Amino acid sequence: MLFKRSLLQELYATALGTFLVLVGIVIAQRIAYYLGFAARGSLASDAINALLGFSMLKFLPMLLSLTIFLSVLLTLSRWHRDSEMVVWFSSGLGLASWVRPVMTFALPLIAVIALLSLFVAPWATEKGMEFRDQLASRDEMAALSPGVFKESRNADRVYFVESLNELGSTVKNIFVQSFQHQKLGIMVAQSGHRTIESNGDTFLILDNGRRYEGERNSPEFAVTQFERYAIRIEPNEVKHEPPTAKSRTSEELLSTRNRENNAELQWRLAMPISAFVLVLLAIPLSFVDPRAGRSANLIMALLIYIIYNNLLSIMQAWIAQGKLSPLIGLWPTHAFVLALAAYLFYRRLFLLPLLPKLKRAP
Repeated sequence: MLFKRSLLQELYATALGTFLVLVGIVIAQRIAYYLGFAARGSLASDAINALLGFSMLKFLPMLLSLTIFLSVLLTLSRWHRDSEMVVWFSSGLGLASWVRPVMTFALPLIAVIALLSLFVAPWATEKGMEFRDQLASRDEMAALSPGVFKESRNADRVYFVESLNELGSTVKNIFVQSFQHQKLGIMVAQSGHRTIESNGDTFLILDNGRRYEGERNSPEFAVTQFERYAIRIEPNEVKHEPPTAKSRTSEELLSTRNRENNAELQWRLAMPISAFVLVLLAIPLSFVDPRAGRSANLIMALLIYIIYNNLLSIMQAWIAQGKLSPLIGLWPTHAFVLALAAYLFYRRLFLLPLLPKLKRAP
């Protein structure tokens, strides 16, 4: 039918725009978060893209769920505001007639949310943890950034480089301060590079520089010029933490049943279920008075979405803590929001059409 085709076209267009806006907001927030660590020297700049990719994969189920909800809400709200709904209602279409075309739009995306939540997001979490362990195992030279003072993990050295070459293998105008054997040593060199010996030891090689050595609070320093100076970089030992419930596959959660695994499995299942419930809720919630704005409805919808997700998080924590049975799970929250959607449907289908008749009654 004509109204179904028009509705689907606008829903897809609205969903695309909404999804791009939400993804842009999340990317900007995460980039600012990671750049803060990179600016302090706690994170290598070449690791930002990988961490950002893993983070986006974990956020995709929630972003898609919010995208579907807002797309249905914004599209139907516009149709109410522009009196297009009045035309369709006058032609004999009721509010329940919108459920099928809306579900035609939403169900494929809900299936994608289920796939992401059950399989892709755990994989991204696991790979993200492995990548962080790899970053933590890298030596202190890997996190050097031009123009930033970088302190070693043992706080016995401070590094500063003015610039890097295009490949990042050679540094220009390097400064190293160290404190060993109760003496302060300062080395400056025109250039430097890192090398790995056959036994696995890593060295920072300084070329054409000076070394100043002396005691603290003393004006006397010994000055030595060198053509080549090697500084041994201590390897970093990392304790690998055991995998968490969030990083385990859904098959592992099903085979190993405990509180944390049950809570995580309930949360993964809640993502597509909540998306389905929110789509149903958006249909009656989208009603607006054509003579009024839609800000109140949009604020109410976002408030419901936030409360819904917070309730799911709270009940997930209760399952993990043993305060709530896994058999009950997160279903009471879904049932409550579904009952709210049913009430709004009933109110729009039966109660509101009766109000004009009640007002005219003697």
